[in-house]
Amino acid sequence: MKNNIKKIVVGIRIALLSSILSSCNYLDVVPDNIATIDHAFSDRAHAESYLYGCYSFLPTFSTPNHSPVFFGGDEAWLFNEVNTSVLNIRGWRIARGEQNTNTPIFNYWASNQDGFSKDGGISMFTAIRDVNIFLEEIHKPGDLTINERNQWIAEAKFLKAFFHFWLLRCYGPIPIIDTNLPISAETEEVQVYREPVDSVANYIARLLDEAIVDLPEVSPNFISEMGRATKSIAAAVKAQTLVLAASPLFNGNTYYDNLGTTDSRGVEIFHTGGYKSEKWVLAATAIESAIAYAESAGHVLYDFRTSSEAAFVHQPTIHAMQSRGAATDHWNPEIIWGQLPRDNPDLIQRMSFPPFTEANKSVNLLMSYAPPLHIVEQFYSRNGVPLEEDEDWQEKDWYGLRTASPSDEGHKYYIQDNFQTVNLHYDREARFYGAISFDGSLYYANGAFDDTRLSPTLFRHGTLGGFVYDRHSATGYLQRKMININTSMAEAATAPVYFRYAFPVIRLADLYLLYAEALNEVKAQPDEEVYYYIDVIRERSGLEGVVDSWNAHAVVSKKDKPRTKEGLREIIRRERLIELAFEGSRFWDLRRWKLAEHYLNEPIRGLNIYGETANEFYRQVTLYQTNFRQKDYLWPLRQGNLLRNDKLVQNPGW
Repeated sequence: MKNNIKKIVVGIRIALLSSILSSCNYLDVVPDNIATIDHAFSDRAHAESYLYGCYSFLPTFSTPNHSPVFFGGDEAWLFNEVNTSVLNIRGWRIARGEQNTNTPIFNYWASNQDGFSKDGGISMFTAIRDVNIFLEEIHKPGDLTINERNQWIAEAKFLKAFFHFWLLRCYGPIPIIDTNLPISAETEEVQVYREPVDSVANYIARLLDEAIVDLPEVSPNFISEMGRATKSIAAAVKAQTLVLAASPLFNGNTYYDNLGTTDSRGVEIFHTGGYKSEKWVLAATAIESAIAYAESAGHVLYDFRTSSEAAFVHQPTIHAMQSRGAATDHWNPEIIWGQLPRDNPDLIQRMSFPPFTEANKSVNLLMSYAPPLHIVEQFYSRNGVPLEEDEDWQEKDWYGLRTASPSDEGHKYYIQDNFQTVNLHYDREARFYGAISFDGSLYYANGAFDDTRLSPTLFRHGTLGGFVYDRHSATGYLQRKMININTSMAEAATAPVYFRYAFPVIRLADLYLLYAEALNEVKAQPDEEVYYYIDVIRERSGLEGVVDSWNAHAVVSKKDKPRTKEGLREIIRRERLIELAFEGSRFWDLRRWKLAEHYLNEPIRGLNIYGETANEFYRQVTLYQTNFRQKDYLWPLRQGNLLRNDKLVQNPGW
């Protein structure tokens, strides 16, 4: 099916190419090629193939060199050599401040004449055009049942809504393309305006409401239709849309209010009209509905204890596997929307898998998905509170050396016996050990599901995972969360056997934390309902609830933090950064919270990867000083688009 997706409308597009390229618009006008369109909708099989072609425009969520979210912020860092000669990860150019208006990186605004594939983008307006063609023509096939036709129309509406949502995330105000223009349209009609954020968000929400009516609760043919739209998926995207509109980037953002940027109609498309609490009410309602749809369809929080491997492991390993398994256990019931791997499908795992024998040290292991120190530090202590707020950590030297003791039951499944590493790696929450590979950490899985037979990951210079030119972590760490536990490498092997899984585009824990966030904004003070949606996620990883954790373990000045709206807001955000680490959420969350200017202007720190001894290796070094500017919250429009359409207004600062 996935191969078919890539072939769907190739013939149509070849036939239409000359018309597209001659278009005067930055959006592609529907070409007057009726014979070709008639053929595409001549029967059920051809129409379904066209629908699959519309699905093919969905972003590749799971691949670092086809998505900005993995390396476009501060969650991971690379060597120059890895970027330039091996992987060409465009997102890292965004993190390094190389975004521009001549050839924007990940140019999703592009139309075909912009050569969008060269800069890593996907033409979302071309995608919308193709969906609109589908909606215009789907009445033609005579061998479609009424129910099939209605479901396919609903799927197309979902896709159109999602493509608008993706553009909204990237660019803010965008044109709403509800229908295609005829080929006879005058230039003035073709050149459309950008609409304010609230107008776009409301349009997306309405379109998704229409789609939900005729979408299935679950895919009737799960094996052959994995990833196709369902009620749960559509409701979740609606929730994300309204959360984005309610968040600080687009709700009371005085930076945009004071610009006075207007288009030729006199509309201030960036003006948010001040903070509106009702936006959070709408968002909370949408998330509540999305959770109801998901739970009705059988989605539940993942529990590693239900897996066959759990019989061979102890409680610390089970807790460490909860969020890791929720993200990588193939089509587990927490995943509301998953995307099967495509385009370098093993790259995340290939960039993260460490060697365990001399034979394993191979160019096939890229070992470059490297979390910086601030990501390592962001996970909680074992007490379930941030290190900087934990009373047990106030006098502790985070980077002081400590040797693991064989009698230490708290770490025997996490750190190699008698290994000298830093305090930072001890007494941490289980999600830390499930997400981060550090020097001396014990690696669960790799073909050995008995957690009494674990292999250590070694990263000091001269060791198995030590520095090897462009095949090593830039920071002295690798992420492990997004490695499926069935991915393994034999002792004499030079490359792992990768187990592919459906990448978690949206999972239930994401919705729970969004609901806690929205409820906290709506309510005058936090209450048990808000706490529930945070605590149920913490509990499965072995943590107490937020109120109990802060009350028992936080420094005096922070003990009441969960009881205030402002304090709980900060906690919920930290929970999202931890629970959804390395899944792409951080990239978008920091932007919608309007916190990227804080987080992304901190130095990128790592360990001294050239160090051979513990004292040398555990020395902190600064790798890069990022520079995030106000204008970087939104993608720039390509200069050529502005020249072709004088109704467009460039994004602020560009």
